[in-house]
Amino acid sequence: MEVLKILGIGIVTCLVVIIVKQVKPEFSVVLLITGSCIILYYIIGYFADILHVFDNIIVKTGINTDLFTTILKIVGIGYLIEFGAGVCVDSGNPSIADKIILAGKLIILIVAMPIITNLLNTIIGLVQ
Repeated sequence: MEVLKILGIGIVTCLVVIIVKQVKPEFSVVLLITGSCIILYYIIGYFADILHVFDNIIVKTGINTDLFTTILKIVGIGYLIEFGAGVCVDSGNPSIADKIILAGKLIILIVAMPIITNLLNTIIGLVQ
């Protein structure tokens, strides 16, 4: 079971970080990031499965591929920003995490602009 592997890696990483932080605090951040990257490695396959399901949905429904791609980009950016901000908070830098979150929100807004523009054009077309 992948979930048990991920849980085990997370718990072991936390314990090692706690122990190392008492002896060599500068190495604890490196261990934290390494453990986080190992967990990401284990879940990469799930992203491929999710994309395959969404691809089937696009084929069966005929939804605009660009629209769906944009939505997936927005979700991906959200997950990556949350991951990066979490690492910063865990390493004792919440102010950097706040800046990462702000940047992520702005990037999501920029990526979403074509959807917003299409929505507004549709509304204007219906009103006229």
